[in-house]
Amino acid sequence: MKAVVVHGPGKATLADIPEPSNGSGETLLQIRMIGLCGTDLNTFRGKNPLVTFPRVLGHEVAATILHTGIGPSNDLREDLREGSAVTLAPYTACGQCAGCLRGRPNACTSNQTLGVQRDGALTERIAIPAEKLYGANLSLKELCLVEPLTVGYHATTRGRVTRHDTVAVFGCGGVGLGAISASAFHGARVIAIDMDDAKLEIARKAGATELIHSGKEDLHSRLTKLTDGRGPDCIIEAIGLAQTFRASVEEVAFTGRVVYIGYAKEPVAYETSLFVRKELDILGSRNALPADFREVIRMLEEGLFPVDDVISAIVPIEETPEMLRQWSSNPTAFTKIMVQVS
Repeated sequence: MKAVVVHGPGKATLADIPEPSNGSGETLLQIRMIGLCGTDLNTFRGKNPLVTFPRVLGHEVAATILHTGIGPSNDLREDLREGSAVTLAPYTACGQCAGCLRGRPNACTSNQTLGVQRDGALTERIAIPAEKLYGANLSLKELCLVEPLTVGYHATTRGRVTRHDTVAVFGCGGVGLGAISASAFHGARVIAIDMDDAKLEIARKAGATELIHSGKEDLHSRLTKLTDGRGPDCIIEAIGLAQTFRASVEEVAFTGRVVYIGYAKEPVAYETSLFVRKELDILGSRNALPADFREVIRMLEEGLFPVDDVISAIVPIEETPEMLRQWSSNPTAFTKIMVQVS
């Protein structure tokens, strides 16, 4: 069967790989559409330290169930019948590490994500454990957006966002938009921060009520004015830059929460007295939990995300290697790319 394989930095081909076999508890899926994200681009560029080559890409999945596994969970879930449309959680969990034992398998020390530490779903068929699947009354494009939106949604869960909060989000890329839409879904007032007018306009459609172009406006002055001098109750950092890591701590309100989804590619120097004087909660956020998947599906089913606005291109699987090359040469020209598999 066909699959998109990255053989090394800048080298992707449409290859033929063996058919999967679904064992006990696994469900055989027909892949319909795959979303590509920055992780896939970094893998193609050879900049993802977690990846070894060759690697099949793909972890943002829309699929149809071809054959259910033998596991008893399939007998209990109506959304996992043959012919059902599903998406999936692309992570593994060992069940034995500290994260798993605390009920947070999203932070498993041995996690292997599809398309990163193990071969992904950018192929015609794949076998997946039934407990990783989520049925939903969504289009193929919406199903592909579930997983990336859960990453931002989980950050709002970590930040305990409620309708009483003002939330500022650094970055209006795919993950940042997930945090923006999730914060709005919780009823919070949302301030979107970016240096791209087009991304800020999409953020407005995703639920942001105020926009700050940090390249044209003074960030501190605007945030101070918008929050009556207090600062946002919660700041979510979804870029991964040293300056936005620091700004999150500097601008958040006293007793506020800072949630980091991105991670800086260099050491970050802080004025650590702010941690203590403000009595801040500094939180990391990684991947997502089952509850996040269910809530994002509900949000999409209610039509509360600008799906078409975030999709730059839809290409057939045969054109994916060339699309990866174009994306690599001009990354700012694309937001979300989707691959039509079948």
